[in-house]
Amino acid sequence: MASDTLWQRLRGWIKPDPGYAATTPARSDTTGSTRVADSLRHLLDDPGIPASVRSELAADFSRLESMLARLERGELHVAVFGRVSTGKSALGNALLGRAAFQVGVLHGTTTEAEQATLDEARHDGLVLIDTPGINELDGEARERLAFEVAEISDLVVFVCDGDLTREELDALKTLAATQRPLLLALNKADRYGADDLTALLDHLRQRVAGLVRPDDVLAAAALPAAQRLIDVDARGNETVGERSPPPDVAALRERLLAIAAREGKTLSAINAGLYAGRLTDQVSARIAQTRQQVATRLIRHYCLAKGVAVALNPIPVADLLAAAGLDAAMVVQLSRVYGLPLTRAESGRLVAVISAQLAALMGAIWGMQLVASALKGMSAGLSVFVTAAAQGALGWYATVLIGRAAERYLVGGKSWGDAGAKRAVADIVASLDRDSILREARGEILKRLKSRRG
Repeated sequence: MASDTLWQRLRGWIKPDPGYAATTPARSDTTGSTRVADSLRHLLDDPGIPASVRSELAADFSRLESMLARLERGELHVAVFGRVSTGKSALGNALLGRAAFQVGVLHGTTTEAEQATLDEARHDGLVLIDTPGINELDGEARERLAFEVAEISDLVVFVCDGDLTREELDALKTLAATQRPLLLALNKADRYGADDLTALLDHLRQRVAGLVRPDDVLAAAALPAAQRLIDVDARGNETVGERSPPPDVAALRERLLAIAAREGKTLSAINAGLYAGRLTDQVSARIAQTRQQVATRLIRHYCLAKGVAVALNPIPVADLLAAAGLDAAMVVQLSRVYGLPLTRAESGRLVAVISAQLAALMGAIWGMQLVASALKGMSAGLSVFVTAAAQGALGWYATVLIGRAAERYLVGGKSWGDAGAKRAVADIVASLDRDSILREARGEILKRLKSRRG
C-alpha cells in the first residue's frame, strides 16, 4: 500500500489534536494504537512471508519489533537534527539537564545516533535521539544515517543558529516529506538582541511556512555565551571575571512535554504504522521478484521441453497438438508459484483463450509453423535438422508468450483487468523481442539435436 494511503487510514483510526499546547487534556484514544500494534504483530508473525525475504529484510523486521516494543511502552522518540556546530548535542543535554550527548568544539563530534530518556518527561516516555550533522565530513553516509533515524522517529527537532541555508531548507523539506511533525529550534538565541531575535524568528516562520507550524518555531540557548563581570571591592579595586548563564530551553522543553503528554502515543502509532506500510511494500516487492524469478525459470524449462519435443516429433502437424499439453502443464505450475492454483481443466481453458488471442494477432507466424511442420516430414538430412530446429524455435516462442500472458493473468488475481485478454496479450507480444528469443531457441534446440544425433 502507498504511504500516503496508509497515512490517511491511520489518521482515521487515530485523530491527534492539532493544538499540541492546548490546556484542556486530550482524551487518550488507545483504540487506534491497539489496532496499529495488532497490525505490526500480524506483519511480524505472517507465515506467508518466505524465509529468504525475512532474511533479506532482517534489519527492517528488527526495527519494526523495536517500534512495536516502544509503542507498547508508550514512548515518543524525538530526533534532533541540524547542521554541524549548531549545538544539537548541547541542546539535547540542556533539555535532559545532564551531559548525555558528547559535545565538542571541533568540526562535528556526533558520528553515531545516541539516545537518552528525557528526565523531566520520563513518565511520558519521551526519548531524545542525537544525530550527526547533515554537513559533516563523510557527510553522505552520516546524512543517510540521520535520515534513517528520522524515519523511525516520531517527531523531529531541527536546530539552526541563524537564517536557514539552502542546505538546511532542503533538509527540512526532505524531513517534511517523511510526514513527521517538525519543530524548528533557533539555538544560540542569546547572541541576538530582543528586537533582532523577534525579527529573525518571524523571518524563519515565513521561510518554513507549510513545513513547520508557526508556534513550533522556537528560540533556545543551550550554551549561552559567558558574560563578563566586573567586581569592585570596598577599596574600589576591580576584578574582571566571567559567568556562564544557565541554558535557556524552557519554551522548547514545554513544547516537547506538551506534545508527549497529549500526542505521544498517537504520533508513535502513526509512525509505526507508516513504517509497517513501507515494510509491507518491500516484502510484497521481494515476494513478487522471487516469484517472477521462479516463473522465468519455469517458463524457460517448458520452452526447452516444447521446443525439443516439436523438433523431434516426426509426425507432421500432429506434433503441434501434442505439444499443446505442455503449455497447459506449465500454466498449472505457474498458478502454484503465484499461490492461485488452477485445475488442469482451468489451465486448458486459459491456454485456449491466450492461444486464440495470439492466433488473431500472429496468424502469419502460426501459418509458417504449420508449413514447417509439413516440410519436416518431407525433407531429409541436414535440411530436416534445420527445419526441425526452426519449428521448435517457433514452439519455444509460443510457449514464452503463453507463459508470460498467463503470468500477467495470475499477477492480476486471475483477472485480465479492465483492458481484457486481447489488450493484455497484445502488450505481452509488443514487450518481447521475438528475433532474439528465436535466435536463442534455435541455438539451444540445435545443440540438443546434435547431441542426440551424435
